[in-house]
Amino acid sequence: MEKMHKAFEKVKLVVGMDVEEDEQRAPAMEEGNSFAFMDEFNRNCTLSTKQRLHGFVICFVAGLTCTLLSMIVFLNPIKFGITFTLGNLLSLGSTAFLIGPKRQLTMMLDPVRIYATAIFLASIIIALLCALYAHNKLLTLLAIILEFGALIWYSLSYIPFARSMVSKIFYSCFDTDF
Repeated sequence: MEKMHKAFEKVKLVVGMDVEEDEQRAPAMEEGNSFAFMDEFNRNCTLSTKQRLHGFVICFVAGLTCTLLSMIVFLNPIKFGITFTLGNLLSLGSTAFLIGPKRQLTMMLDPVRIYATAIFLASIIIALLCALYAHNKLLTLLAIILEFGALIWYSLSYIPFARSMVSKIFYSCFDTDF
């Protein structure tokens, strides 16, 4: 029964509901739990379902707007790289409104998508470096293509069997055996 109560408390915490404090839980969080900060953050972020949906929509639309506006300023690699990357980060962060930041981080570091997450974050850094330091339009374009591909691959990791299906499609399209 205690395990079920703890599981229910975690579910309430993830969706942003208030959780009653136990004297037993406080020392457990101070013992060095790696997500202690995120637990405390989730506990303090109690948004209603309507507020979460509004936050998601606002953040997602802002990210989509930044991404689309970046196409207008493509000839300026600095503005393009920054606005495109900011758009991707806002769109990615919008899901934290729906599932909570702790669960978002946990899902990003899940063994199924850890490599996709690492490649996506690395491609963001590469795109910003190409835009801000290299000032090379071709390198910035290649970095943004890499970032876009990594974002798609990362997004497909949330759909069951999507990555294996896409891999099979690409393999069958580019198979050189006759």
